[in-house]
Amino acid sequence: MTPALLITALWLDRLLGEPGRWHPLVGFGHLASHLEQQLNHFHAPFTARLLGILAWLILLLPAFGMAWWLTHLTHGWLLDIVLLYFALGARSLKEHGLRVYTALIQHDLPAARTAVGMMVSRDTASLNKEEIATATVESVLENGNDAIFGAIFWFVLLGGSGAVLFRLANTLDAMWGYRTPRFLHFGWVAARLDDLLNLVPARLTALSYALCGHTRSGLRCWQQQAHTWYSPNAGPVMAAGAGALHVMLGGKARYHGTDKLRPTLGSGAAATAATIQAAVRLVDRSTVLWCIVILAGSVLVGAWHA
Repeated sequence: MTPALLITALWLDRLLGEPGRWHPLVGFGHLASHLEQQLNHFHAPFTARLLGILAWLILLLPAFGMAWWLTHLTHGWLLDIVLLYFALGARSLKEHGLRVYTALIQHDLPAARTAVGMMVSRDTASLNKEEIATATVESVLENGNDAIFGAIFWFVLLGGSGAVLFRLANTLDAMWGYRTPRFLHFGWVAARLDDLLNLVPARLTALSYALCGHTRSGLRCWQQQAHTWYSPNAGPVMAAGAGALHVMLGGKARYHGTDKLRPTLGSGAAATAATIQAAVRLVDRSTVLWCIVILAGSVLVGAWHA
């Protein structure tokens, strides 16, 4: 039954996209922001970490528990579909990426900078075409894991409650997982638990990128470059994706007014507008691969227990 629920949720996301109003994640984000403002007052490191753990538990445990209970009631499979649909962001990711692509091919740099600014946290006001394309491809590859494959992985393991757990934890990491004075300690648990939840999905995402693109290059870049990146999970995903696309990612980027020289990932030429389109297609092919593997696995398990 899991493959049917998965495909239905993916179809809903493709048909409807993310809700324009009243998206549960938006409400969750407001609640998380309010709670953080109440608890995070630059305490000593140990106290700040304890408060960060408390905030994480307050926000996630009730949501996960309620989702678990409801999806195990009669006809709970309907809620499984709805919860996975809300956890997915495949259409939104594709639309954001192609919005940058369209602006670049129309030579509209201001529109391209605005569009990529909706996808990344770096400064975008002075980016040139290559830098815009690089930032967009990096975001498409990394968020392919965060907005699609991680949610699918935990859905397969735990149903709709697993998708809820993953996406809410990922949202808290995106809000609190910064190494700034404000979040260095308070956001520590949010960052570490997101790393833990992503440990397996990120590597499966990297493998799927390699298999759905230039496989040898993707696997080689994953092996040789992933460890150089700052995130233990984004490294494999972006290195394998860059290699699969035969493109160079990383390099200089500006954050909060300061230039940061990042490791180089991938191989081949610099990113262009066409690379954005190729990255979107790579994520699409990987999604199809995941559906095929999950369907085949379900058939095999059913045959084994028959």
